[in-house]
Amino acid sequence: MIQFPDTILQAKNTALEQVKEQFLLVDSIALNNTSKVLSAFQHHRVSPYHFGGTTGYGYDDAGRDTLDAIWSEICQTEKAIFRPQFVSGTHALATVLLGILRTGDELLAITGSPYDTLQTVIGYPQSTRGSLIDRGICYDEIALQDGKPDLPRIAAAIRPTTKMAMIQRSRGYSMRSALTIEQIKQLCATVKSINPACICFVDNCYGEFVAESEPTQAGADIMAGSLIKNPGGGLAPTGGYVAGREDLVDLAAYQLTAPGIGAEVGCSLDVKRLMYQGLFLAPHTVAQAVKSAIFAAQFFTLLGYKTHPAATERRNDIIQAVQLGSPEKMVAFCRGLQHHSPVDSHVSPEPSGMPGYSDAVIMAGGTFVQGSSIELSADGPLREPYAVYLQGALSFEHAMLGIMGAAAKMAAAED
Repeated sequence: MIQFPDTILQAKNTALEQVKEQFLLVDSIALNNTSKVLSAFQHHRVSPYHFGGTTGYGYDDAGRDTLDAIWSEICQTEKAIFRPQFVSGTHALATVLLGILRTGDELLAITGSPYDTLQTVIGYPQSTRGSLIDRGICYDEIALQDGKPDLPRIAAAIRPTTKMAMIQRSRGYSMRSALTIEQIKQLCATVKSINPACICFVDNCYGEFVAESEPTQAGADIMAGSLIKNPGGGLAPTGGYVAGREDLVDLAAYQLTAPGIGAEVGCSLDVKRLMYQGLFLAPHTVAQAVKSAIFAAQFFTLLGYKTHPAATERRNDIIQAVQLGSPEKMVAFCRGLQHHSPVDSHVSPEPSGMPGYSDAVIMAGGTFVQGSSIELSADGPLREPYAVYLQGALSFEHAMLGIMGAAAKMAAAED
């Protein structure tokens, strides 16, 4: 049995008592989303033959195409690709951007600076070979106002020549709030009222199944995300998705494979059962992650740390930021979490440079799928305000142990 100091156990018990009401809302959302997923599986008559693998070109892969159709139905879009060929969420996002935008087009980020790895895709603030800016695409961004989208400035910046407005739903490495579906709807409506032809594109990473609807049900033309985050349910071993208007999804698919070929090819090898099963479990798994984030918020607040969002705030992604105030505490937190992981518990994380990141990053991730952030993990760049970003949990019980382990490691480092 894992043992913890009495002060940590007391904080755990108090936090659990104080978040009961929030947990009831999470359970309600999970039930509605599970019903939606189950209905899509039933509608498309999923059978064991859909789980069989294919090789080579993957022509006529019924299981692959049915999985695309199920995700499209869940998101209420014209088309979707839900594929293992995407290597990450950034890859899926880049496929949309590089597939749709052409030389001279204007891209406007309307929720502040995008996530670190997407900045290298854009080529801003530093030029990157092969980036959008390197290809002659114009880029600008509208900073957030007090952590929220600045609607007046966004309205003033949208022009007849603005090809795409990009919206990042999640917080990324920042202390701002994730966007609600209602905010996304308002942003899309604002853009369309000025330029109806402007494409509203949502980075939906970390947001799937947290609410009862997705951005494409709120006016977004296209969205993308990762399968080793929410929609993979902790079982998908790799992959990503794009969903939205058929013409836009086709352009992204042409970028993923080749023009004129697009989504018609792509073998699924032996991963389809995991993708189907992971998608079916995703609403429940996401609920475990959201409960873990709520608990962490209240637990670390009781220990005297600044958390964002607060435990009582509405959840719009699975990420919980905990401001620790020093790089030493960030390292201790991640080492404590790593030690209470099922995989690589003996490993001691060290800050290091990573491709696509401007600062050294500390990461804890004893996950079954490498880099999976629907599994319990934490990371953060070693820069002000020295916050770690906790996400995921296949089970709430494990999350409690990991969170208490992180707190115990920080306390021991102070002694």
